[in-house]
Amino acid sequence: MKKILMFMVSLLVLSVLTQAKQNTNFTFTDTNGKVFHVQGTKEGLIINELKNKIVFLEFFGHKCPPCLASIPHYKNLQTKYKNNIAIISMEVQGFDNAQLKAFAKTNGINYSTVSQEKAGYFVNYIAGRANWTGAIPFLVVVDKKGVVQYIQVGMISEAGLESIIKELSK
Repeated sequence: MKKILMFMVSLLVLSVLTQAKQNTNFTFTDTNGKVFHVQGTKEGLIINELKNKIVFLEFFGHKCPPCLASIPHYKNLQTKYKNNIAIISMEVQGFDNAQLKAFAKTNGINYSTVSQEKAGYFVNYIAGRANWTGAIPFLVVVDKKGVVQYIQVGMISEAGLESIIKELSK
């Protein structure tokens, strides 16, 4: 019986791994109901709705002090560079969609926020591709062509973020 159980578990793991390698297309919905279609590529991510924009994909937590300190920076940059960048913040400390929507409203967030429940397998995909262990804030920056240019664990100053925008806008 134990051998049969181990065999079944092995088949399940193999099936999940095979599916994960083949499934590089994702959809997720932000707290305002906007749907994003993402394709994982060898070089990065193509987000259909954000083509020709620099994308800041931030993984954050509602209880994380550096994450909370970053919110004003992202708000300022979203306002200043709204035609050139897109910011998507994925909350990974357990807020459901309604809680995150209220959090975004309370904090005056003017960029996309996505709860883990609405992200599907995308968070796991990024973790696997970027060797992300769950430390937050965690930032992935994708250029206008969909190529990942920066991966950063920890907070980046507003000036540092702006420097990335200027470099990738050349």
